[in-house]
Amino acid sequence: MPIAPGETAPDFSLPGAGGETVSLAALLGHKIVLYFYPKDDTSGCTLEAQGFNGLADAFAAAETRVIGVSPDSVKSHDKFRAKYGLTFPLASDEAKTMLEAYGVWVEKSMYGRTYLGVERTTLLIDREGRIARVWPKVKVPGHVEEVLEAARALA
Repeated sequence: MPIAPGETAPDFSLPGAGGETVSLAALLGHKIVLYFYPKDDTSGCTLEAQGFNGLADAFAAAETRVIGVSPDSVKSHDKFRAKYGLTFPLASDEAKTMLEAYGVWVEKSMYGRTYLGVERTTLLIDREGRIARVWPKVKVPGHVEEVLEAARALA
């Protein structure tokens, strides 16, 4: 079950693409879009990343930081960012502790087979670190624009 609006966002500190460390503590004071996605360089995840990247200036104008999180390795994130010219941080949670803390590492099924994976979910976190909005089971078309509108509306 994903985390709910009004709850305090669980703290995290993860390795990111380009050798950076991505942490909640360093982002407090800004609005944060935290989007969880299953896998680098797959069709839906690429479209979502390109969508956030394409509106990077608009998110910056809304004083909102965008962070992508998946269980892929830092090396995979580095390739993904380079291939598509992504300008925002991608955090790597290979241990899945953050994914579990946020309730997005879930049982999924495809073709009758069940497995654990990331449920595509986006969170908007306010400047104090509280969850302002949750989009579970995200469908990519139109999603990034909806998140931007919510970020603009959040004080």
